Amino acid sequence: MYALLSGLWKYLFQKEEYYVLILGLDDAGKTTYLEQSKTQFNKNKGMNLSKITSTVGLNIGKIDIGSTRLNFWDLGGQEDLQALWDKYYAESHALIYVIDSNDRERVEESKVAFEKMITSDVLDGVPLLILANKQDLEGHMTVSDIKTQFRDSAHHIGRRDCKVLGTAAITGEGVHEGIDWITQAVQRNNIRRPPAQKEIGT
Repeated sequence: MYALLSGLWKYLFQKEEYYVLILGLDDAGKTTYLEQSKTQFNKNKGMNLSKITSTVGLNIGKIDIGSTRLNFWDLGGQEDLQALWDKYYAESHALIYVIDSNDRERVEESKVAFEKMITSDVLDGVPLLILANKQDLEGHMTVSDIKTQFRDSAHHIGRRDCKVLGTAAITGEGVHEGIDWITQAVQRNNIRRPPAQKEIGT
């Protein structure tokens, strides 16, 4: 009887909390993606997209989807700030890596940052969503182009859940699909990285 009541209490009054890192070079569109996600899932609670500037430090956000809460850490992508990324790895349940698909000159730089991140043992098995952002701009690299550019990193990705998705964060294209995928991925991986529990309303 206690187990039944306990399970009912958790179902009604607790949320499973997951922490999602949003990484990538500066100006790739990380914060825009986060704010679009908040707008689409939190009834227009995102900030004005025209006021977004390069992140220096950390932006945070949260989205509630049913009994699941996604907490986002959007970290600055400048080279000197990348040294801080690994401070968040141990507590993360999923990764979103954002690539500016319209900036061919920095693809190699983005690959270097990605390789450094994905080879961390602390992130072994953590689901990974790779976003080919700015698909709305003329002359962008396609998802297929991005996969080709990053194929040398495939063996580091391993057997973890991984998806490469085209998106245009500024218009909202692909945002909902990406968040839906992340939600399902952390739930599939919750034995390996269990969620935190938090009472609804806190």
